[in-house]
Amino acid sequence: MDYYKMNLAMSVIAKSEAKNISKLCNAMAAIWENATDINWVGIYLLDEDTNDLYLGPFQGKIACSSIKMNEGVCGKSAYEDRVIRVEDVHNFDGHIACDSASESEIVIPLKKCGKLWGVLDIDAPIKNRFSEEDEKSLIKIAEIVSQLKL
Repeated sequence: MDYYKMNLAMSVIAKSEAKNISKLCNAMAAIWENATDINWVGIYLLDEDTNDLYLGPFQGKIACSSIKMNEGVCGKSAYEDRVIRVEDVHNFDGHIACDSASESEIVIPLKKCGKLWGVLDIDAPIKNRFSEEDEKSLIKIAEIVSQLKL
């Protein structure tokens, strides 16, 4: 992944005068355009009334429209408020297969002022796609995305 270009794009997006939903859409496009070997990137937003996650801006194939808290990688990441990097989704108990081509996944909680508002989800069609270095870089990207909250 080209994290330099990704960070540069995020900086421009964050400073733009666009509405936050537009910024989030462009942030997902920036990740998509500067990433290699991924098949989906998007945000699942927290519905504070139901405590479920619902589909937000994304790039890739049609996705699951909602995910229960503590279910699948996204729900577990949100529930436990931690990054989850999965080397092989077929070995993750309770994995939700929105795209059967996905083999690995990373999910990063999105918080503003310490409050969870969603998760950044990235899927890849190959196993072991996300390294520890990818995780560190994507956490920095997620910190920028977190400030673009709706």
